[in-house]
Amino acid sequence: MGTVAVIDHPLVQHKLTLMRRKDTSTNDFRRLLNEISTLMAYDVLRDIPMHEITIDTPLETTTASVIDGKKLVFAAVLRAGAGIADGMLTVVPGARVGHIGLYRDPKTMVVVEYYFKMPPDLDERDVVIVDPLLATGFSAVAAIDRIKEYAPRSIKFMCLVACPEGIDVLHRAHPEVPVYTAGIDRELDADGFIRPGLGDVGDRVFGTA
Repeated sequence: MGTVAVIDHPLVQHKLTLMRRKDTSTNDFRRLLNEISTLMAYDVLRDIPMHEITIDTPLETTTASVIDGKKLVFAAVLRAGAGIADGMLTVVPGARVGHIGLYRDPKTMVVVEYYFKMPPDLDERDVVIVDPLLATGFSAVAAIDRIKEYAPRSIKFMCLVACPEGIDVLHRAHPEVPVYTAGIDRELDADGFIRPGLGDVGDRVFGTA
């Protein structure tokens, strides 16, 4: 099976705990989502390609390493994935952002795509698909399927919370795609929600519940 990296830095775990609390306000939840995404970006992008450039320091000319942020794409699964992308743009402001609109039919659990927009030349870019939850895994698989049609240089999947069932579904379909998460929760319930989980992240971010 594929790789799963649990980002267990104390700051990440602290903010995840605050997000889990049902009495966390919409404003605080949104702020915490931005902060935790920024922190997780350091691990998710640990192996991002670099190249050497020549610069002038106050004392001399030297060579130093930089990333090419324009070659990086954060593919946000709507709605709440956009909040993760915003946080990651804090540390990589030059990255491009794509959007994948997916929803899960509550009766059939079938994933329906309603929007797809990516930057051009995806075959020359590294893609990080961002979605707050890896629950049933169906949306993640659908998102990866679509991104693969454009043959990017690499694909990663990042979420705040996953469950064993979702990880299994994703890696059965795409075993080479690594998963980065802040936590692996106990289980998926009969309604397709992760337990103990975060609740509906989209509703909590936008105050629609």
